[in-house]
Amino acid sequence: MKEPLVPVVPMSHTAHIRSHRKPRRSATSSIALRAGVAGGVLSMAAAGASASANAAEPVTQTIELPTLTADLSAQVAQSAAATQQAAANYELRAERDAAAAKAAAEAKKDLAEAKKKAEAKKKAAEAARKAAAERATRSTERATLSASASASTSVSAPSSGSVATVIAFLKAQVGDAYVMGATGPNAWDCSSLVQAAYKQVGVDLPRVSQDQSMAGTDVPLSDVQVGDILYWGGKGSAYHVGVYIGDGQYLDAANPSKGVVIQDLSGYPASGAVRVL
Repeated sequence: MKEPLVPVVPMSHTAHIRSHRKPRRSATSSIALRAGVAGGVLSMAAAGASASANAAEPVTQTIELPTLTADLSAQVAQSAAATQQAAANYELRAERDAAAAKAAAEAKKDLAEAKKKAEAKKKAAEAARKAAAERATRSTERATLSASASASTSVSAPSSGSVATVIAFLKAQVGDAYVMGATGPNAWDCSSLVQAAYKQVGVDLPRVSQDQSMAGTDVPLSDVQVGDILYWGGKGSAYHVGVYIGDGQYLDAANPSKGVVIQDLSGYPASGAVRVL
């Protein structure tokens, strides 16, 4: 009896190889991720459904992480405070540097001004010294010229040399001090000098200028001669006297600042003149 034939079904050439694909999860399986932050706690919940159809309740797991918000806020606050303090320190240092620079500049300016003032004072003193020296030189030259002019005019002086004696005495007193009420020999006032000069030739004059303006003979100023007495002020009320020495000059005890000097009549014109020789 023949054995029954078994039908042969062709097989795929890969049928003997196990599939490498992962089995698909059931459509009922799911994972739910839930996250929330409350009071600084991060909660995560995972729920999974059982692959089997008869799983009763999903499993939920909660993970608590350490609180970060408070610490982070404190660190941020500290960092901000440190930054603010650093900025304040920098600003204070900048202000101090600016103040120091300003003080240095002012000190430099003050020093420059002090040097400038000292230099100006030194120049002024030098100028005053030169001016004094020039004045002394001019005075010497003027005295020399006056002496020469007096010598040339003394030839025409009357009274056989009496006027020359008066003029010589007066010139010998040039440089003496002026002191009100003084009568020589090194200090005079205007009238005591005139009185002493004429006393050298035996002429007695009153002591004060008012009376001296009344002595002798009146002379017009246009005809004044060497040896005539000049007065300033009214006749009989004169406040100053001197003696004409020629060439438009006179000699007098002028004042405390000048003393006994020779001056130009054009600079201080007299009021009148009298002649006693």
